[in-house]
Amino acid sequence: MPSTLLMGNEAFAWAALEAGVNVVAGYPGTPSSEVVETVAKLHAKGVARDVYVEWSDNEKAALELLVGASACGARGLFTCKQMGLNVAADALLSANYVGVRGGLVLFVADDPGPISSQTEQDTRRFANFAKVPVLDPWNPESGADMMRHAFEVSETWHTPVIVRPTTRVNHASTFFDVPAHTQARPVPEGGFEKDPKWVIFPRRSYAAHGEINQRLHEIASEEATGFFNPLYAYTSEGCAPADAGAASLGIVCGGVSGAYAREAIDMLIARGAQLPAFDFLQVGTPFPFPARRARAFAAGKTDILVFEELDHVLEDDLLMLAGRDQLPFRVHGKLDGSTLDRGENSVEDCLRRIARFLGVTDVLPQAPAPDAAAPTAPARPPVLCAGCPHRGAFYAVKRALRGKKNVLCGDIGCYTLGNAKPLEAVDTCLCMGAGITMAQGVAVAEPGTKSVAFIGDSTFFASGMTGVANAVYNRHDITIVVLDNSTTAMTGGQPHPGIGRTLMGPESDPIRIEAVLEGLGVTCIEHANPLYLEESLAAARRAVDFEGPSALIFRSPCTQMVRPEPRAVVDDDACVGCRVCVASIGCPAMTMAADGSKMIVDASTCYGCGLCVDVCPHDAISAAVRTEGRVPFAGKAGE
Repeated sequence: MPSTLLMGNEAFAWAALEAGVNVVAGYPGTPSSEVVETVAKLHAKGVARDVYVEWSDNEKAALELLVGASACGARGLFTCKQMGLNVAADALLSANYVGVRGGLVLFVADDPGPISSQTEQDTRRFANFAKVPVLDPWNPESGADMMRHAFEVSETWHTPVIVRPTTRVNHASTFFDVPAHTQARPVPEGGFEKDPKWVIFPRRSYAAHGEINQRLHEIASEEATGFFNPLYAYTSEGCAPADAGAASLGIVCGGVSGAYAREAIDMLIARGAQLPAFDFLQVGTPFPFPARRARAFAAGKTDILVFEELDHVLEDDLLMLAGRDQLPFRVHGKLDGSTLDRGENSVEDCLRRIARFLGVTDVLPQAPAPDAAAPTAPARPPVLCAGCPHRGAFYAVKRALRGKKNVLCGDIGCYTLGNAKPLEAVDTCLCMGAGITMAQGVAVAEPGTKSVAFIGDSTFFASGMTGVANAVYNRHDITIVVLDNSTTAMTGGQPHPGIGRTLMGPESDPIRIEAVLEGLGVTCIEHANPLYLEESLAAARRAVDFEGPSALIFRSPCTQMVRPEPRAVVDDDACVGCRVCVASIGCPAMTMAADGSKMIVDASTCYGCGLCVDVCPHDAISAAVRTEGRVPFAGKAGE
């Protein structure tokens, strides 16, 4: 098998394919998206044979599809980021009570930081709540092994299994041996077997709850030792695998923190630190907690330091172990400030904390004195891309609302960046689809306030339609603004039901957002190209002046999916340096000259969308899309 450099997510995809997965489904969300994309690419190349893969319209739909496939005996892989599991929670908890037939693995990527999420929720906590086993890899290699093993665990114990990497494991790269092709495991003959157990009723659930509790106890015993919970004994000479701890000090790690901690320990040894003997336990099966392994590790310990991301999950389990078994060790971690209480760990941070714990701070380098004269880098908040059609949509809606008290409810997507100056067009952002329903709450609580909800095209299909139905049913006076840029832009340009392109190759008929709105009973539906100000402003005024639920669809493709137009040009003689263009739409391709006398267009950034032509009050800007009468970014997205 050839050795290939793979990102962690690519390796997870290969591992699932090597395990014979039949069906793969998910919803895009950083840092998990590349798993489904990798399966789709390998299927398109003929490498991944007889596997079915799709982007579902949300996580709940994806997991329920996979539960159905599992009931037929097929192996299924579900993917999402940590918050996506919230959307699929109803299906997951019930599926655990019903049980699975074909192996069902949930790949749920957590996002410490958070780097690209609203929250830092810890999927290990969710696994405990759902009573579903979870595997916690510390690098891509262990993650690939866990992925293969997870299908076996799922089928052995008839339970869903979660594999929970964090961002750095997802996006780290290393070499793997990959086969020339993979083959999905044949679905058992006979397919779905009719059985009352597939129908969840209270009496059956009561019995199933007892079965879940029993199997978790057995899984904890079965998975307590071995590769996924390695134990090492350390001295100043290095480390060696151990069956049980003997030193008085110990370090316990979960996930990628184990890689950080071991690298930090190697750095201390390389610097000549005289380390006391201590033991090191990597917990790869945090739920159900491997108590037997932890008990052997804790024997004779006085102090244990815990590194993990994100919550104090292992720390809690060790404290419970100490209390239940009357063990004398002290646990140090997030709860007493010995480790970071949020965000990502790092090698540098682990180095300092481990040196302090082991009493070898003398080998740490002296921190340099702060240089008062050193310049401070300016803050660079994220902004919408140059040429982004959302910029024109926000500007037009705000212009249409002048003189009206308003609240602008946003949603999850790159258009959340509309909250930044100078647009300041997003007042709220909660979770997927919440903009539409939050706007209804504002309308109920403040009848004199005009509520506007911005939502992207992918999010509309994922979780916006229920809110539309609620608005129509209850006659809420809101305006729903759909920002249709023909892709799922924030997570890398994935398709969705409004595009029609599927991961299996054949295209389906795109679902028209207008048709959905009409079917749900919205009677006022306006349209505009957001890169043309007068057209957009007129449509926005009609929509916001309508009493009752109205909709406005702004349609223009994402700049990352199309070729740029020739850049805009500034007439130096006509430009008076009024800054209206810069101050109103805040396009990153526009800057003022050093002396403030005129606006300058950055040729390397400008996409030639022409919006600035409409905004300029002095006709000092021209663009090919205006002078040549062309429509900006004409053509199908992706061409």
